[in-house]
Amino acid sequence: MRLHPLISPPGYGKTTLMEYIANRLGLIFMKINGPALGHHVTSLDPADAGNMAAKQELEKLNLALEMGDNVMLYLDDIQHCNPEFLQKFISLCDAQRKIEGVFRGESKTYDLRGKRACVVMAGNPYTESGDKFQIPDMLANRADIYNLGDILGDSEAVFKLSYIENSMTSNPVLQKLAGKSQKDIYAMIQLAETGSREGLEFEANHSPEEVNEYVNILSKMLIIRDVVLKVNQEYIRSAATADDYRTEPAFKLQGSYRNMNKLVEKVVPIMNDKELNTLILSHYEGESQTLTHGAEANFLKLKELLNTQTTTEKARWNEIKTTFNKNKIFRNMDGNDPMSQVLAQMTAFTEGLEGIREVLQKLK
Repeated sequence: MRLHPLISPPGYGKTTLMEYIANRLGLIFMKINGPALGHHVTSLDPADAGNMAAKQELEKLNLALEMGDNVMLYLDDIQHCNPEFLQKFISLCDAQRKIEGVFRGESKTYDLRGKRACVVMAGNPYTESGDKFQIPDMLANRADIYNLGDILGDSEAVFKLSYIENSMTSNPVLQKLAGKSQKDIYAMIQLAETGSREGLEFEANHSPEEVNEYVNILSKMLIIRDVVLKVNQEYIRSAATADDYRTEPAFKLQGSYRNMNKLVEKVVPIMNDKELNTLILSHYEGESQTLTHGAEANFLKLKELLNTQTTTEKARWNEIKTTFNKNKIFRNMDGNDPMSQVLAQMTAFTEGLEGIREVLQKLK
């Protein structure tokens, strides 16, 4: 019996991966929907559920415990669950391997020692409100935690390659390559990266025209991969930064496998660099629109990451950061407090001096 917390930002295929593993191992895959349970559920007893959706999820959970053997219990989106509920599984990590449950109205103690079973808890380490989610310490210390969305140790090359591997079949042209030979995929990627055919051998037969098409699209995929990876790393860095230490608005655009697939499916061999750049920016402009009030700031931050900001956009981005930091100073202050009023006047005075300095610099 093992407990595995699996974390990553959305879109990295946590559920797909565990469904595949359960299938290969011959385990019954029992998925429990974390959002349906919600923060109010703290017990494994279906009778204590506040609504029908939560009750049904708890009934599935207890059914999995009742089966006991050859089962993978998969708790999805645990960032929506109450930490007290997650702590119910701590006993499964101890030597006793026991957990208290309720099946068909009857309280039971399930002993999973020696059973072919595992519990997987999957989620985004940042909650729906954007705050960092903390897995209960006693649970984290007893379990094997895996992070799918970040570069750990010396896995950078493998992590980068996974973006290409995961999105291959999303492109109609590369679907043909994927169906011919797995070995040739890596040879074509190497050819796209280096531009040299020296020492490369293909397992399947590919016409020169096909090879050119494959390499052309893979070259564009490498550019997209680098952008998506940069967005991913900034998302994780920003989300892991406490609000007290922020110097700019939180960055919430994501660089997941899902984003990579959406972009790759639209790539065609005849696309030029300008069209490729437009495709990338259009994708993220659309993604930013879902952030409502954070749309402008996130899109400008993206253009800063890609070094594509215009002079006007740079000025606007600096204005947003200045306003953000000014608002942070007064966020927790009472407007009637004399000290806050003094700070407000000093801030206005400083801004005035800064404006004079900028004018003088332009006159030089």
